[in-house]
Amino acid sequence: MENLGALAILLAFCLSIYAVFGSLFGKWKRNPFLAVSARRAVYAVCALLTLASGILIYALLASDFRLAYVWQHSNRAMPVLYKFAAWWGGQEGSLLLWAWLLAAYSAIVIYTTRERFRDMMPYVIAILMTTEVFFIMLVGYVANPFQVLAVGRSIQALPDGNGLNPLLQYWTMAAHPPMLYLGYVGFTVPFAFAMASLITRQPGDAWIAETRRWTIITWLFQSAGILLGAGWAYAVLGWGGYWAWDPVENASLMPWITATAFLHSVMMQEKKGMMKVWNMVLISSTFFLCIFGTFLTRSGVVSSVHAFASGSIGKWFVVFLAIGIAGTAYLILDRLEYLKSEAQLDSIISRESSFLFNNLILLASCFAVLWGTLFPVLSEAVTGEKITVGAPFFNRVNIPIGIFLLLLTGVGPLIAWRRSSLDSLKRNFLHPAIAALVLMAALVAAGMRHFYALMTFGLSLFVLWTIAAEFYKGARAIRAKTGRSLLMAAVELTHRNTRRYGGYIVHMGVVLMFIGFAGAAFNLDTVMEVNPGGSFHLGRYDVKVVNLDSGENDNYSWNRAALEISSHGRKIDMLYPEHRVYKASRQPTSEVAIRRRLDQDLFTNFEGMSEDGQRAIIRAFVFPLVSWIWIGFWVLVGGSLICLIPAKTRLQYARTKVVGVAGQYETVHK
Repeated sequence: MENLGALAILLAFCLSIYAVFGSLFGKWKRNPFLAVSARRAVYAVCALLTLASGILIYALLASDFRLAYVWQHSNRAMPVLYKFAAWWGGQEGSLLLWAWLLAAYSAIVIYTTRERFRDMMPYVIAILMTTEVFFIMLVGYVANPFQVLAVGRSIQALPDGNGLNPLLQYWTMAAHPPMLYLGYVGFTVPFAFAMASLITRQPGDAWIAETRRWTIITWLFQSAGILLGAGWAYAVLGWGGYWAWDPVENASLMPWITATAFLHSVMMQEKKGMMKVWNMVLISSTFFLCIFGTFLTRSGVVSSVHAFASGSIGKWFVVFLAIGIAGTAYLILDRLEYLKSEAQLDSIISRESSFLFNNLILLASCFAVLWGTLFPVLSEAVTGEKITVGAPFFNRVNIPIGIFLLLLTGVGPLIAWRRSSLDSLKRNFLHPAIAALVLMAALVAAGMRHFYALMTFGLSLFVLWTIAAEFYKGARAIRAKTGRSLLMAAVELTHRNTRRYGGYIVHMGVVLMFIGFAGAAFNLDTVMEVNPGGSFHLGRYDVKVVNLDSGENDNYSWNRAALEISSHGRKIDMLYPEHRVYKASRQPTSEVAIRRRLDQDLFTNFEGMSEDGQRAIIRAFVFPLVSWIWIGFWVLVGGSLICLIPAKTRLQYARTKVVGVAGQYETVHK
């Protein structure tokens, strides 16, 4: 079986190379048979990598410990879910997943566009398959998942394996990495279309229309991957948080930031013919930041609980990034004339300027995260001393940026195009501004003194008010015409323009998440050594250690604390945090217990026993409002899905459009 898997990867590598040159030469030589064969080669690559992935999954589920990868990342005692998740639990398997997803994406793109974009598609295929060649090369020659364990000249199967990293044996890790990879890999598609449009000097914005839904779906996958990772960190790592500004966390956040900027900026190109250079830079940055994030987890240049083992693979990523960035920069600079804007910024108080500010602030945030992530590496290279940049730096820089973005979330969509009058600003923002100020004054009167939290709560109300007002005004107009209920009128309003009102719902989800983030200003925590029967106090809770228990199963041994939770003298809950030691790896982990409520979470972690073995070490936290982060995420998902639904009414925008004619440019009106 391992030979068949390795052969499938080798054949996929050869066919990927053929697809690159077949598509290009088919275009240049005007040979349709060569172009069609290149397309079919992409389908074959997808089939071969599906075969290779299926063989690896079968080996993991069947506990075939002749394979080094299976021995390193699985064992017989693991549940089936985690045996399957071991596919992406190690370096070799995760790279195979990357390559397989890209092959599947490529096959879908080619099939769905088989009758369109005949000029662009050869270059789209070439760019997709060039990326595929790189990753299959890594899987086939640098990090092969089908290497066997050998003793002397014979292959030997060991009786059991090391097992998956215990930190990864949690349900979100069966979803977090695939979601993140679906985002990472998916951004290759709009990047390929963007570059192909530059190469062919395609008239108009057809590539944007083609990839719009693709980009939204990919952005949604990336968002889900990041939030699932945050949920995993919160529930598994036991340190009491969901985001630590870890280098690998930052690596997933940076392409999400640039993709968010792209999704906003691309509307300017569609409606006004503006920000074309911005969009090329943003989608290119997103793609290369995805590759960079993949590099960070595998190169060993940064230390992270999320990273794979270091090795020689990093240099291959550096070469790929250097060549790709240089080629992309040359292509954009060479096509600057083609990327000229068709309209000018008329006023600083306009929707156009709000999109521009949005881009600038998002890129400032991305640069700050990138600088903080790479600073230890750069400082070590220059001075020989690694200077670590911690969470205080990232919070100090990004919290003000986030608050300004929150303001733009409420202001930007309601400012008029071209120029806003004082009357329109007053009409749209007076009441929400007053409501925000009243809320902030009430919080100050109640004793709140944290400036950033006050600003976040006030701006959150401001944004939610503006969104609700937009829905209410539109729904009221439909109700007046149709006689429907206000709720059904709001549904009809959303269906008429799903992109706009779905976007508002996404903004609403982001606001709810910001409310959850602001709650971190009021966190409480303590670490106590408690005898059985003893108790301690935290916030409004009294925590009593009722008893300690222990046991084991085939996978791990455990010690469990039974905690009785009381508030104001009344018992309200029982929590059972565990301390585990996995048998295969001898690695200890914590299974935290959390009492989740809308106003606050009580988070408990049984960290083990004291040195004399008599007292339980309990670490406890109170996290106000943290549940609103997860609620906001689901609202964001719902809004994104609404954006993907075709609208009942397609709005037409008057704008100009550059059309290439015989190598020259002329302006026509649409």
